[in-house]
Amino acid sequence: MNGVKTVLLMVVLTGLFVLVGDLVAGQQGMIIALVLAAALNFVTYWFSDRIVLAMYRAQPVDETEAPDVYRVVRRLADRAGLPMPRVFVIPQRAPNAFATGRNPQHAVVAVTQGLLSVLNEDELEGVLAHELSHVRNRDMLIGTLAATMAGALMILARIGMFAGMFAGDGRDRRGGGLGIILLAVLGAVAALLIRMAISRSREYQADESATQLTGRPEGLASALSKLERSAHQLPMDVEPSTSHLFIVNPLRGNWLANLFSTHPPARARIERLLRR
Repeated sequence: MNGVKTVLLMVVLTGLFVLVGDLVAGQQGMIIALVLAAALNFVTYWFSDRIVLAMYRAQPVDETEAPDVYRVVRRLADRAGLPMPRVFVIPQRAPNAFATGRNPQHAVVAVTQGLLSVLNEDELEGVLAHELSHVRNRDMLIGTLAATMAGALMILARIGMFAGMFAGDGRDRRGGGLGIILLAVLGAVAALLIRMAISRSREYQADESATQLTGRPEGLASALSKLERSAHQLPMDVEPSTSHLFIVNPLRGNWLANLFSTHPPARARIERLLRR
């Protein structure tokens, strides 16, 4: 099923990419956007893990450098029937974690330094089980692909907005620069909605799968409570287009930012876990 979702996501975001390119520069812009979208899809598929890890200056760690994390990850990977993923640590104080990679054989689990300092072993196990559930459910490629394509689409939409400000009626066959601005913004909003729909459903699924792996929903529920409080007190320095990769939303803003949140409310996730 996730394979179908991945292909559908690529088609939809590529179509939006081409539409915005057409609005920015007509047929020539559409062709350029199509070529760029194809290149982004290729690069994202093969190098998604490297792109995200480099973005956050994540460093690989071995068993001697992070024995607690390695022990828990190995135990959960064996229990889930997964290859041992690579483990990285992100040099940020805000506690959070994500998984990336195009398939279980190339999976990466990344945790922040802050996460290792605030969670006990049961809570750490719950978080790592959640991330390994994304690996087993093959969510990582979908999330990273959405991050890359949606981010590029928003950049292109911004170009369209600036182009629309200076477009005259004679140049724009759709009725002036206002049409370009409105449709470019619509493309960016559509990309955000796609990311939101994918991430919210998969977070609930990963929570449930993590509970099946550990047999202790209380550990993940307690971790989510701590991470949510920390996110309010110590916001993480992240790129908005990658915020949906993390176990809790690292962004904090006004009501508009919450409207487009890529995560279900932590309270709802905790209640569902504890009901189990």
